[in-house]
Amino acid sequence: MLEYERDLWRRGIKLVAGIDEVGRGCLFGDVVAAAVVLPEGLEIEGVDDSKKLSEKKREELYPIIRERALGIGIGRVEAAVIDSINIKQAARLAMKKALQQLEQSVKPDYLLVDAEKVDSDIPQLAIIHGDALSQSISAASIIAKVTRDRLCLQWDVEYPEYGIAAHKGYATKAHREALLRYGASPMHRRSFLGNILNEQLELF
Repeated sequence: MLEYERDLWRRGIKLVAGIDEVGRGCLFGDVVAAAVVLPEGLEIEGVDDSKKLSEKKREELYPIIRERALGIGIGRVEAAVIDSINIKQAARLAMKKALQQLEQSVKPDYLLVDAEKVDSDIPQLAIIHGDALSQSISAASIIAKVTRDRLCLQWDVEYPEYGIAAHKGYATKAHREALLRYGASPMHRRSFLGNILNEQLELF
């Protein structure tokens, strides 16, 4: 998990930021990205691609990463913007916002990004399946996932009819049925709904 980081450290590049996003495939809510710089040489046991970890394990690792990181940034892009610019560009924008917030505390020398290109002059490397290959990217994926899951709990209070707390906005059977019953909320990604549901929805 440190192969990429160790190569950079050996070359004298000390401040390496991992960047990842979550929520790309959801029907509801923001896409959320995180940028994380961990200290040189640090290895956190258990850090892995957030999708491979249980919710309990992610919650255990979240405070450890926050405590030990040199800096963390979070970026969010809401559903209306996703509909306006498409999800790929929205994910990139969320990553850029996460990096900008990170830079308020620490400016990285290099970026390791999960399969994307971030709008930045900082040298960077896009790594396919980076959240399973780089500890820095994995740490970012955990921070982003826990952040978004906690937002889902807040959104569930606002829109209880959709069951967001349970499925986190993904296109589960229960979520699709709720959409057909209640129509789309202001936080649903309208550009996603027709293709996935193949139904005529009342959008309001």
